[in-house]
Amino acid sequence: MIQDIVDEISKVVFGKEKEIKLVLTCFLANSHLLIEDIPGVGKTTLAHAFASILELDFARVQFTSDMMPSDIIGVNIFNASTSSFEFKKGPIFNSFVLADEINRASAKTQSALLEAMSEKTVSVDSTTYKLDDTFFVIATKNPIEEHGVYTLPQSELDRFAMSLSLGYPSKEAQRAILQRKSVDYNLLRKFPLSKINELKRKVNEIYLSDEILDSIQNILNFSRDSGKFYYGISTRGSLDIVKILSAYALINGRDYVIPSDISETLEYIVAHRLELKEGKSSAKEMASLLISQI
Repeated sequence: MIQDIVDEISKVVFGKEKEIKLVLTCFLANSHLLIEDIPGVGKTTLAHAFASILELDFARVQFTSDMMPSDIIGVNIFNASTSSFEFKKGPIFNSFVLADEINRASAKTQSALLEAMSEKTVSVDSTTYKLDDTFFVIATKNPIEEHGVYTLPQSELDRFAMSLSLGYPSKEAQRAILQRKSVDYNLLRKFPLSKINELKRKVNEIYLSDEILDSIQNILNFSRDSGKFYYGISTRGSLDIVKILSAYALINGRDYVIPSDISETLEYIVAHRLELKEGKSSAKEMASLLISQI
């Protein structure tokens, strides 16, 4: 079933099987994903296709500098006929939310996502509303060099289990895109949510040996104690590592984690979390530095 999902999304997102598997990994890990890339490389198409085949309620929120938290969460509106306030839900109450160009909004507006991404709840005027169990956020982030963008605070970045870039398509994929007339998500095969939830339950049953746990701890300790990074990997980040490794093992047809799962996923887990104090380094280089401590 996992490969069927990947194959189906590949019908509209050409030449990105690895990235599609990483998105599915993040979803099955019950986490959230940050895509850092230039505009127009297929981020929205990927998110829309993913939500469509899983038949999840989908909302695309275009973040702008004048957006307010209530535009995302919702607002209490006074009903004159009942002389009471009624809560009008915002787009965050959908199962699948695409937060497009999230760093174009102010920190105040971005913070509207924090509780939802951590607790799957939303609090408005002392009332707490529960979000759907499948609640999943894909946020897209424009390069910081662009005009009119804000820096994402560390507390928000840490809510994303993984970050990745799609990049430009290959020559073959670009030709297929040029030949395509349109994208019809309704033609994609649908997968029942019950089957998806079954896969999520299996993620919790994946076995991590003491050797794997030792490797994770060595990575955590080095990120925190070496003095090479401004921030070490947080406790939330350590739990994300476990969840991502477990989901990635399942994606690859195993009920246990192996060392190569760490080397194949770590760069996507630390890319948005770690920053070297001296000099710039790619996510892959930082992951190699961490893995060398195992």
